Amino acid sequence: MDIVIYHNPACGTSRNALELIRHVGIEPHVVQYLKTPPSRTMVAWLAERAGKPLRNLLREKGTPFAELGLGDPGLTDDQLLDAIEAHPILLNRPIVVSPLGVGLCRPSEAVLDLLPADDLKPFTKEDGEVVIDAAGQRVKR
Repeated sequence: MDIVIYHNPACGTSRNALELIRHVGIEPHVVQYLKTPPSRTMVAWLAERAGKPLRNLLREKGTPFAELGLGDPGLTDDQLLDAIEAHPILLNRPIVVSPLGVGLCRPSEAVLDLLPADDLKPFTKEDGEVVIDAAGQRVKR
């Protein structure tokens, strides 16, 4: 299965999603989007494929979101894309692309919806939270 993850290694949620992908036996194509930002066309496509408004892919915390006035609901997608293009940190993460769909994987275990669910093995996130229990079942929170 070919998987792409738009990843920020400084983000715990992104690291956990990446480890979950690897945990099921898939080595994804990792795009460190702060070093290699996706094009505006790609960002628009990711939002469309995820079935979300572009605004839902914006990150507020630790970004210039407020300073740029991006909370204004009157801004167009083109204006939001301009901001993401100028400040890639505004793109929320991790975004995962799989044959099963595209999703913003927050929380990180949301990535399991985009992966094969056969024979899951126990998995605990780096903060100690159990995501897949000893019986191979997803733990719902």
